[in-house]
Amino acid sequence: MRDSSSLYSTLLDLDARGYKAYKDIKGRYSFPEFTLIIDRVQGDPFASPSQLRVQVPQNFAQLPPQLYASPSREIALRDYLARRFECVAQKLSSHRGTGKSGLIAIAHLGQEVLARTAILVNEGEIEARFVVGLPARGRQILGRQAAELLCEDIPNIVRGALQYIAVDAKALQQHVETVEDADWLREELVRRNLVAFVANGAILPRRSGVDERPLKEGALPFQSPPSLQVEFDCPNRGKIAGMGIPAGVTLIVGGGYHGKSTLLRAIALGVYNRIPGDGREFVVTHPAAMKIRAEDGRSIVGTDISPFIDNLPGGSSTLNFSTTNASGSTSQAANIIEALEAGAEVLLIDEDTAATNLMIRDRRMQQLIAKDKEPITPFIDKVRQLYSDYGVSTLLVMGGSGDYFEVADIVIAMDNFQARDVTAEAKAIAKEYASERQCEGGERFGRITPRIPIASSIDPSRGNRAVKVKVRDVDEVAFGTEDIDLAAVEQLVDAGQLRAIAAALVYAKDCYIDGKRTLAEIIDRIFADLEAQGLDAIDDFPRGDLAGFRRFELAAALNRLRTLRVEKLKIKN
Repeated sequence: MRDSSSLYSTLLDLDARGYKAYKDIKGRYSFPEFTLIIDRVQGDPFASPSQLRVQVPQNFAQLPPQLYASPSREIALRDYLARRFECVAQKLSSHRGTGKSGLIAIAHLGQEVLARTAILVNEGEIEARFVVGLPARGRQILGRQAAELLCEDIPNIVRGALQYIAVDAKALQQHVETVEDADWLREELVRRNLVAFVANGAILPRRSGVDERPLKEGALPFQSPPSLQVEFDCPNRGKIAGMGIPAGVTLIVGGGYHGKSTLLRAIALGVYNRIPGDGREFVVTHPAAMKIRAEDGRSIVGTDISPFIDNLPGGSSTLNFSTTNASGSTSQAANIIEALEAGAEVLLIDEDTAATNLMIRDRRMQQLIAKDKEPITPFIDKVRQLYSDYGVSTLLVMGGSGDYFEVADIVIAMDNFQARDVTAEAKAIAKEYASERQCEGGERFGRITPRIPIASSIDPSRGNRAVKVKVRDVDEVAFGTEDIDLAAVEQLVDAGQLRAIAAALVYAKDCYIDGKRTLAEIIDRIFADLEAQGLDAIDDFPRGDLAGFRRFELAAALNRLRTLRVEKLKIKN
């Protein structure tokens, strides 16, 4: 293995040569405190930056083993170190020529704490994966600047970010304990038959629709209604109290701009852990909760939406429904069924983004349009069956129809961002002012029919490249020649998740999509590999830009691939 002096000399020798000569530095280099690995060298200063790794022995880093003693703690530690690496790198990174010259960067992290490939930790070493922009003037190598960047700046970043003595030990401990407590709370939800917990004192409002940091001024701390308050004794912080939402059907009601959607949004993102100071660190949600909405224009492939839509004009069947341009009601019905197929146990719905004709059909409309002329069965007539037949709970923001009072177990009113339990009042109103509507949902919810993806319909190739995928923010994946639109999949929060999902789709096609396994079985296999090997399981190259994702968003991406074809699993009666 070459050493740091060799790298320094090589870079000086490359000075003033053409940019492609940088290819000579690819490889491994031994530094006194770590190993530097240059995995990929960019082709020119304007291209995607070069990809590097450092492997730092624990006998130098000196991280206390208790900080990574469990999966929860390890992910939190890796998250903290990535943030520290970014902070130190930003101070040292400077413009050193043309294009991206001089850049030193690691994957940018938001408010969420996710499993990532940017930093890996085990008992032997820490590995950090990052990018650098190799310096140039025009397309001419700046060798001395490159030597300073790789042989001086990177060692300084290692010392300032990956060595325990250089970090804020108290802040790191708080980071790890906050994440561990949140994970523990999420596990306790299942044991206590709760679907969500919102801690007293939580700050739910955000600064803006594009800034997920907590609102600084005017935000009222959350306080649970006494009737819904529960208490936990966390492993680290001890006792914590807040609102526990039980399994079943829960309505969130209230006037406009009083916090209904803000509460639901916080709960929807409570499937992820948060950094200390976010305000929602202890807003935790059942891990199998899925946000559902209408999604006009999406494609649907071979989905049995008959629990909600049946008896179409002309006799068309909805047992194996496909369309390239779904309506609001049809798309929402498919979103529900696909979420259930993937294993969702809690549905989160906001009337603001739902299809009205799928949510409610009141008595007057029933009188005007007979059921035999209406193919849609509204959600109000299926929501209880979802819980009784499949154990799937629903949390629903509904400010426009009191008909749901009759089917709800709990009704929470939001008043100036404060919650009140108004279940008794809602039930009394429902009894006094009976809706007199007829239930149109039948006796059972209906069958959730598994589907089998066809491998030939999933093609990541483009031109002469066998795999060509690209992520555009958190909204879209370019997959081969197709664009997968994920703008309506609201629990995606990081571009790294989309990169990992794209890699997982390719991995699924190569390893598990065989025309026999169902979609759920394929996802089970993928997540078993992720559990055993981490995110590196789905990509052969040591990437530092992948982030952890859930099975539901992976299924959502596959379901929105317009070339997808499926077969129905034949179920014996």
